[in-house]
Amino acid sequence: MTGSKSGAGILGGLLLAAILAGCGGGASKEPALDKMSAEQIYKLGEFSLEEEGKPEDAVRYFSEVERLYPYSDWARRALIMQAFTYHKNKEYEDSRAAAQRFLDYYPGDDDAAYAKYLMALSYYDQIDEVGRDQGLTYQALQALRDVIEEYPDSEYARSAILKFDLAFDHLAGKEMEIGRYYLKRGNYTAAINRFRVVVQDFQTTSHTAEALHRLVEAYLSLGLTDEAQTAAAILGHNYQASPFYEDSYALLGQQGLKPEAKGDSWLTKIYRQVIKGEWL
Repeated sequence: MTGSKSGAGILGGLLLAAILAGCGGGASKEPALDKMSAEQIYKLGEFSLEEEGKPEDAVRYFSEVERLYPYSDWARRALIMQAFTYHKNKEYEDSRAAAQRFLDYYPGDDDAAYAKYLMALSYYDQIDEVGRDQGLTYQALQALRDVIEEYPDSEYARSAILKFDLAFDHLAGKEMEIGRYYLKRGNYTAAINRFRVVVQDFQTTSHTAEALHRLVEAYLSLGLTDEAQTAAAILGHNYQASPFYEDSYALLGQQGLKPEAKGDSWLTKIYRQVIKGEWL
């Protein structure tokens, strides 16, 4: 393994020396970039990124290709590489800006789907960094949806679908986190509002069963037994094998109640949809 890395380093060094020598520079001295061809500058960018691990230098070279040789094929390639390099270096705003420029200049290019995907990734990869502020998660969802809808046959659409589902689940998870916080502190109305969002708007995620169980807990705490029984009935209809259903069933049993649709609340309407097969 060590020998392989060493060999790659030697080859990379020889490549750099050849590029510099070919444009009038010494083995380690960089000549004026305006005296180099677009291909030579581009290859310096690739070398800086892949061999030296210097994304800042790589971006500088790719930017110079775009500046010195606008409208050339190398400028097009350098622009998408700028977007990639910025993203790799976690400079997400710059990555989006470069990707958007690419889409503005080359909307019909084969790499347009990749540029759009990079824009979506620049939001998606920040999801875990945003704490309770979910603005970037919504932006990630929209950008991923754009990839799926605009480039359905591209190699990036499938990855975008998977990431869309994960981001959607993440939003539901945040609602659950806040709902649990309110529930533990006895703020039952606020907790119910959060769990209701999950049940109504994020019903295809992995959090729905727990949200229904927490609704049973919160409604029982408020003495609203009809709503608690209805939530448990929905839970039993869709997730009877879930431990959350067992917990809800036990809670109701302690008060001589059982899961069944009662009353005319928002949960009753959902229960009717479940029976008709319209609710997933």
